[in-house]
Amino acid sequence: MFQVRIHGRGGQGAVTAAELLSVAAFMEGRHAQAFPSFGSERTGAPVVAFCRIDDRPIRVREPVMRPDALVVQDPTLLHQVNVFEGLRPGGSVLVNSPMSVEELGLMELPGPVLTVPATALAVRHFGRPVPNIVLLGGLAALTGCVTIDSLTAAVHERFPGELGRANAAAAREAHAHVSKAQREERAHAQAD
Repeated sequence: MFQVRIHGRGGQGAVTAAELLSVAAFMEGRHAQAFPSFGSERTGAPVVAFCRIDDRPIRVREPVMRPDALVVQDPTLLHQVNVFEGLRPGGSVLVNSPMSVEELGLMELPGPVLTVPATALAVRHFGRPVPNIVLLGGLAALTGCVTIDSLTAAVHERFPGELGRANAAAAREAHAHVSKAQREERAHAQAD
C-alpha cells in the first residue's frame, strides 16, 4: 500500500489534492481512499489530508501515520508543524518552494526530497495561488504513484473547461520539473 500525507493550509486545496490523487488511482484500476483531518476550518489554518493507494481493497481507515510520501503545500509549515513525523525511511518529500532543498535546510532527510515552485506555476497557468494540483504533478513524477495522464484525466473530470486545462498544464509542467531534477540528481550522483 502506498500512503501519502499532504500538509497545507486552509484554502490551498489539500483535501481536493487527496481526492484527485485517489480518483487518478481509480482510473488506473486500483483501490484508493482519501480523507482530511483538520481542526478549525478557517482559511490559513493547518490542514492535513491523506491518500492511500493499493492494488487490493483498503480496509484501514485511520490517518496515515507512516507515509511513504509527504507533500508540503506551504513551506512555513516546516517550522510550525512536525510534517516529517512518521515518514518511512527513504520516503519521498515534495515541498512547494522556489528555494532549493539546501536553502530550506532539508539535506538530512534520508529519502528523495525535491522542491517545486508550485504557487508560481499555479499563478502563471491559471491566475490563482493554489498549489495543490501542481504539486500532484510533481508527486506523480517523484514517486510514480499515478501516471501524469491519469492525474490530468482526474483533473479534467473534476474541473471541466479552461480551469481544468490550465490546472492540467500546470501539473504537467511540475511533472517535467521534477523529472528533470531527478535526472540531474542521478547524473550528479554518478559523477561523484
